[in-house]
Amino acid sequence: MENDSSSDILENGVVSPRSNALTSSPVRDLPAFEDESELIGGAGEDQEMEDEDGEELFGDNMEADYRVIPGLDRYDPDIMDDSEYSALSEGDRQAAEEEMRRRDREEGRGLGRMRRGLLFDSDDDEDERPVRRRRLAERAAEGVAADEEMIESIENLEDMRGHSVKEWVTMLGPKTEIYNRFKNFLRTFIDEKGHNLYREKIGQMCKENRQSFEVDYNFIAAEEQVLAYFLPEAPLDVLKVFDEAAKDVVLTMFPQYERITSEIHVRITDLPLMENIRSLRQLHLNQLIRTSGVVTCTTGVLPQLSLVKYDCIKCNYVLGPYVQTYDNEVKPGTCPECQSNGPFQINMEQTVYKNYQRITIQESPGKVDAGRLPRSKDAILIGDLCDSCKPGDEIEVTGTYSNSYDGSLNTANGFPVFATVILANHVAKKDKIVSQNLTDEDIKAIIALSKDERIGERIVASIAPSIYGHAEIKRAIALSLFGGEAKNPGQKHRVRGDINVLICGDPGTAKSQFLKYTEKIAPRAVYTTGQGASAVGLTAYVQRSPVTKEWTLEAGALVLADKGVCIIDEFDKMNDQDRTSIHEAMEQQSISISKAGIVTSLQARCAVIAAANPIGGRYDPSMTFSENVDLTEPILSRFDILCIVRDQVDPIQDKQLAKFVIQSHVNHHPANEDQDKATLPEMEDPLMSGIEKIPQDLFRKYIIYSREKVHPKLHQMDQDKVAKLYSELRRESMATGSVPVTVRHIESMIRMAEANARIHLRDYVHEDDVNMAIRVMLESFIDTQKFSVMKSMKKTFSRYLTYKRDNNELLLYVLKQLIHEQIAYLRSRFTTDIENVEIQEKELQEKARQINIHNLMPFYGSDLFQAHNFIHDKKRKIIQQRISIPA
Repeated sequence: MENDSSSDILENGVVSPRSNALTSSPVRDLPAFEDESELIGGAGEDQEMEDEDGEELFGDNMEADYRVIPGLDRYDPDIMDDSEYSALSEGDRQAAEEEMRRRDREEGRGLGRMRRGLLFDSDDDEDERPVRRRRLAERAAEGVAADEEMIESIENLEDMRGHSVKEWVTMLGPKTEIYNRFKNFLRTFIDEKGHNLYREKIGQMCKENRQSFEVDYNFIAAEEQVLAYFLPEAPLDVLKVFDEAAKDVVLTMFPQYERITSEIHVRITDLPLMENIRSLRQLHLNQLIRTSGVVTCTTGVLPQLSLVKYDCIKCNYVLGPYVQTYDNEVKPGTCPECQSNGPFQINMEQTVYKNYQRITIQESPGKVDAGRLPRSKDAILIGDLCDSCKPGDEIEVTGTYSNSYDGSLNTANGFPVFATVILANHVAKKDKIVSQNLTDEDIKAIIALSKDERIGERIVASIAPSIYGHAEIKRAIALSLFGGEAKNPGQKHRVRGDINVLICGDPGTAKSQFLKYTEKIAPRAVYTTGQGASAVGLTAYVQRSPVTKEWTLEAGALVLADKGVCIIDEFDKMNDQDRTSIHEAMEQQSISISKAGIVTSLQARCAVIAAANPIGGRYDPSMTFSENVDLTEPILSRFDILCIVRDQVDPIQDKQLAKFVIQSHVNHHPANEDQDKATLPEMEDPLMSGIEKIPQDLFRKYIIYSREKVHPKLHQMDQDKVAKLYSELRRESMATGSVPVTVRHIESMIRMAEANARIHLRDYVHEDDVNMAIRVMLESFIDTQKFSVMKSMKKTFSRYLTYKRDNNELLLYVLKQLIHEQIAYLRSRFTTDIENVEIQEKELQEKARQINIHNLMPFYGSDLFQAHNFIHDKKRKIIQQRISIPA
């Protein structure tokens, strides 16, 4: 009997009244009660509790069930068969009941909030009625702080009782608990600054009439670990609950917002694990993933069925609504009105649609391993995510990796295959992400670095530190990476700010290495080679979409490099027809398409850094640049800086270069990886000696910060100096027949001045920036001349060319020229090996006076002088260089 009563309690949740015996026996005469309060135990507290707990539903004579009946208020031993059981003592019975309570707690009987009230583990909860709980829930929905009884413990929600996560989150109890927890999280989450973060985000969303807001996954993980565990495992179901909870919170704050949008979406950001498109496998199916890539193709925005209603053609009865899923079509079977099997027609008016767009994302070109084709994956954008990106954008997609049955794949492959697609939940553009990744410590380090007086030299020394020499190319790449400021007066005509660089010269002078380094250090870069690049591959091409059968536009390399750098190696190997297709992209920075009925223009706001070889294999200094390179004048004039690299024979220089290369290989040998880098000998270019290099990670962040935050103005620019130089250059170019100087060269100087100001993080272009831009422009222009013209032009423009050059560097250049002339003379006269070369000190002094250097003693004592094996003999007033050249 004890067991029976106990099970009765467990099944019904309340103590069963003793009315079972009463209903089975005849009613006897009842003794009169003196006072009604005796019957119900007093009208004081109990009456108040009854009122509080709800209405009385049992009728007027309900108290008759509780009258005293001495004949029935006892157990009749004659009708009980207890032969199999021995009598329990009071202590044994209490122990048995405690054991039953412990067992129920362990098994976690009951779901949701019922569990705590039913397991007798809290005496305070025994008398709590369902009405009371309902009132607490209503108070919480109205914004009143939730009682502890409302929120179930994390351990209970985690206990899935053998179910999978997907099954568990679709059950009513866990689903309700997730709904309440997330709702509570949105209402109560406070960030580090004390702001109620998501109330502010919802307020901002409603101001802009949007239908989604972002929620940081890490914040969910910090506050509600179980939700953060369920979300990646069963994203479709959990996100659906999140959306419902978010909508409830929004309507609590703005009751009329449903008139603006019927759905509110939660966008999950900052998922900790980033997957490559190449690494997506069966393991990731139906899970929340985060991946990145470049948008190569987008379809138009199409309407997709969301809730479908059908009209029965025979009886005009409206069937539905049916929830339409993304992977298969929902069709009604029979009409409930006339029992016919159709035909059925979609009711266009009552059917609910939502926006649908399909995009293709491809692995970023810089992340694809050599020799591998970039993989791509389709992503589906729904609702307000449509048109959030365009071809060429580098994006991060967070969404559910899903699969759908594809009959065409099975026909081709002969066995069941599923096509995979990403159902996007959140899309973020990469350029915004990059700037957000800079921490406060990074910004402090960048600003401290910019205050260094020699920051310009340090940046040049930090570019491709494993390549010896070539300071001019390094400076050109630095200016191109930082770039100038684009202008767009009246939003009608855009003037580019990107600096295009062409590196041309002899084989084996590290041209391709410079390009590869630029690809790694630039925030966004696309690398192509001229031989493998076609006109459409560089610009854009039109193809028919396999899904919608309409013509779609796919982006080429220049569009993919938007707001970055497009690097083209072997530029001279391109076909002329292909090369002319990038004329517009290099100057107007747009690509116009008119194919297959598509007439549009794509943006290609990128700098072009190209490398080319001379016609004969080696550069001939006796000819002009245009005679050496098989490039037309229109394309040459679009390059701001032309860098000529000559492989000249210089015994001392060659010996130092060989040592530098050998030491580089020694230091970077795999066997030395575990050694401390400080113990290895330092490789150093003599011209860069004493200049501290910037760590590559910090250098990359420095470029990102300066491009994002620094926009130098031209108010303080010396306009007369630029105008005068331009007129001189025009006169010289016409006289020498070299590369023609055009108005583009003035714009190039302005861009280079702005880029130099960006290097120093200056808000205004100073005189220093203009002088440096003029020097780079002149070096570029003079190097393209014939050898005979070059010498005279260097004298003419020497006042510009010597700007910001170290005196020792200039004197070394002059001294090397004198040594070369002396070696040529000795080689023609003597047949024996030449060990020492001597020149008179006065010859160097005369040359030094031409460039306004009068004191040579610091040069004689410098490391640069000694590094090149020069010896100054004061007594004989000669300069010697130890050398050994075979005759």
